[in-house]
Formats: sequence, structure tokens, C-alpha cells
Amino acid sequence: MAEFHKPVLLKEAIEYLQVKPGEWYIDATVGGGGHGVEILKLGGKLLGIDCDPEAIKAAEKRFTTACPNASWQLAQENFAHLKKIAGKFGISRIGGIVFDLGVSSYQLEMPKRGFSFNLKGPLDMRMDPRLKITAGDLVNGLNKGELAELFFKLGNERYSRKLADAICKERRIKPIRTSEELVKIICQVVGKSGKIHPATRSFLALRMAVNDELNNLKIGLTQAIDLIKTGGRMVVISFHSGEDRIVKLFFKKEAIENKLMIITKKPIQPGETEITSNPRSRSAKLRVAQKL
Repeated sequence: MAEFHKPVLLKEAIEYLQVKPGEWYIDATVGGGGHGVEILKLGGKLLGIDCDPEAIKAAEKRFTTACPNASWQLAQENFAHLKKIAGKFGISRIGGIVFDLGVSSYQLEMPKRGFSFNLKGPLDMRMDPRLKITAGDLVNGLNKGELAELFFKLGNERYSRKLADAICKERRIKPIRTSEELVKIICQVVGKSGKIHPATRSFLALRMAVNDELNNLKIGLTQAIDLIKTGGRMVVISFHSGEDRIVKLFFKKEAIENKLMIITKKPIQPGETEITSNPRSRSAKLRVAQKL
């Protein structure tokens, strides 16, 4: 069974959500059930959504054990289909929603998933194994210009053109099948400088492209606002500047149209204690808005 770690900014997210007993809430990225179990303990009803089947199994086990008498439902789906999923369970209005974006520590620690540049595994990176396109398909199938654009736009990789060129030269000899093979190419092009691994940006870009994360986020946020009842809250935790920008601009647009009130004028970030215990949390930003 998958072992999921404690979510980043968990205490802050739950406090801002302001759970009211008896109301439905959605955890759009249920993971191992970290946010969900706190919502249930506070008396809320929960619809947990995740496209990763391992996450659904872990959440089911956790809820059954920790909250045996609580009301909850789980769905292996993408949150881009929020309204359709909620409708399947007869849920038309919710008290609030949590989006905890990005990849989980569990997913990074599983070599077979291909998310990590530190582990040898296939170039997969699909959060939902039902998706047809893998990271390997992109690495071996996109042309030089498409690869360069992907690395630059989604990963902010300044060596995007050189990297795309090196990948195209290498795959003419043989296809690039594993994370280890791709990391070797990246390290030769980017080199080691600064605190982050040379492959961080390019692996991030590939993962976001495979799972179409930015487009799904835009759709999910729009559907969420239709489901939340007046006074309900939307809590979003992001780890990528592109995601945070989408959330920030969405909140501003809806606030101008008097649909949302922005609760966090500036994003909430982890304290030193949390960053020390979980270095991955350093890039996390939490934004909150309330339905008007």
C-alpha cells in the first residue's frame, strides 16, 4: 500500500477552509487523504478526487480506519471534470474545496512512475496510468522546436534549445527510454550550478505536459466556483510559478466580477520548521478565496 506523507501547509489549509459540520467538501487532489481526514474529523462530508489509483486506495484505507462513521466518497478522475463527478454522487453544492497541486512525495519515490530524476525508471510521468502519452513519447516524438518550447515555457529552462538539440541527436542513435538516460543528457548540457539538480526544470516541464496540468487547473477552478455555495471557500496550494500565476489571476478576475473575495492578499508560505523537515515545501504557496 502506498505511503503518502503529510501534506504541505496542512494546518493552514484546514483553518482557512472553515469546515462546517454536515456540509460537503471536495478534496480535488486527495492523495493519501491528509486533507480529507481532517475535514472528516471536523464533521464535514467529503468527496475525494484523484487521477492516481494508488492515491484512491491509500485514501480509502485511511478514511476507513480513521473515520469509520464519516460520510465520504472517492473517485478516480481528473478534477477538470469536477461538476460531472460531483453530479454522479448527487452533490450540487459544496461548502468548500481544496486543490493541493503538483506531484506527491510518494509518486516521486516510486521508480516505476518515472517522476524522479534521482531514481532509475521508465520515462512515464503519468499521474493517471490510463493516459496514453508518456514522457518518453514526448522526448522521442516531439521535434526540436517543440521540445525547446516545452522546456522553456513549462520549466523555465534557459538551456532549452541546447537541451532539445542534444536530445534529438541522442535519439537518432537510439530511443531515450529511462530517466537515467535523460538525466545523463541533461547534466551534460546544463551542468551543475546552484542548489537544484540540473534535471529539475526539464523533468517538471515534461510532467506538466504529460498530465496537461495548467489547462486542467484552469478548467477545475472555473468548475469549482460554480459548485461552491455562498460563503464557501476555495483553498489552493501550488508549487510551480505557472500554477500560482493562474490561481492569482483567476482570483483577481472573479473578485472584479464580484464572484469571489480574496482572503489571502499575499500567498501563505511554509515556515522554517516545515521547510527544514520537508525541503520540497519551500516552493509552496497557499491562496484562499471566498464565494460571494
